[in-house]
Amino acid sequence: MSQIDLQWFAAEDEGKTEKPSEYKLRKAREEGRVAKSQELNGAVVFLFTTVLLIIMGPRLLKRCQYIFTYFFSSINNDVNDPEFYLFFIQNFLICILPFAGLGLLAGVIANVVQNRGFLFTTKTIQPKFSKIAPKFGEYFKRTLFSFQGVFNFFKSIIKITVLAIVAFFIIRRRIPEILATQNSGGVLAALKIVGKTVGEMLLIAVVFLLVVGIADYFVQRKTFMDSMKMTKQEVKQEYKEMEGDPEVKQHLESAQREMLRTNINKAVREADVVIANPTHFAVSLQWQMGMQDSPQVTAKGEDLTALNMRKIAEENHVPVYEDRPLARTLYTNLEVGDIIPIEYAMAVATVYKQIGYMEKHSS
Repeated sequence: MSQIDLQWFAAEDEGKTEKPSEYKLRKAREEGRVAKSQELNGAVVFLFTTVLLIIMGPRLLKRCQYIFTYFFSSINNDVNDPEFYLFFIQNFLICILPFAGLGLLAGVIANVVQNRGFLFTTKTIQPKFSKIAPKFGEYFKRTLFSFQGVFNFFKSIIKITVLAIVAFFIIRRRIPEILATQNSGGVLAALKIVGKTVGEMLLIAVVFLLVVGIADYFVQRKTFMDSMKMTKQEVKQEYKEMEGDPEVKQHLESAQREMLRTNINKAVREADVVIANPTHFAVSLQWQMGMQDSPQVTAKGEDLTALNMRKIAEENHVPVYEDRPLARTLYTNLEVGDIIPIEYAMAVATVYKQIGYMEKHSS
């Protein structure tokens, strides 16, 4: 029995010690899987509708009086009269539509804020047999024998308990006022006191549920991030897959260019050669043999930046090769981080031959 318990309570992320990558989080977002709290959604909808109810309370009371007056005055009329039904439909819509519309708007706002932007995907509603086939073991494990299940259980107990206690004390405090209306004020006065009582309970409930919702959001976010953790093998596999993804590759190249652009001094010190114009343009190249098919532009500059690059190169014994046309061409047509294309390969190969690069690295 103890073995079964241990298996059911065992962490599903065993071996997943690495933080989820941006790539994995982005893919999960595209599939509609994000950290989200339904408690917070419900609390926000409850907040908006409660505020609207408090604002529209007097009007709704008058509307109800009007409906009852019309009903009792028309009780002897023909109930099949279309105007009789039209009257109730119109007033029903007048009372309900503002709450339905505001509740829908509140739900959208809560989702957009939690999703950190508008998120629309059809992948979550695509039919899958795995969603239809019953998996009772996984269901009970997830709902009863997991942190999420235990958290939801105690969360529900706490909510019911706190709201019941609040309602009890508020109603007990208001009972003498309600009973006093028997002698003065009548039904209307009693309804007003009941309305104030309900409004007070709703406000306290809104504040409490918002606190619960915010706490639940952070718990859901932590649970989601834990579920997205990766094993070291998954990180390696993802990196291999990303190398073939043009969008990811472009993003990595842009990041590399930015890194190289902001550290010209280091790039020139580690360069194989600086091709100069001789004073107007300078381009530094570095070739990591075995990792790159051709040299890479690690820095470039013109005028004062070009002069500074030459100075750094000379101080660090990096060869400076003067070739006006080549320096200008590379500066104009290539960006930092670019690999030398085939059309410039012969000219660059000549430079590397002149500085004795192959001899140095073959010895």
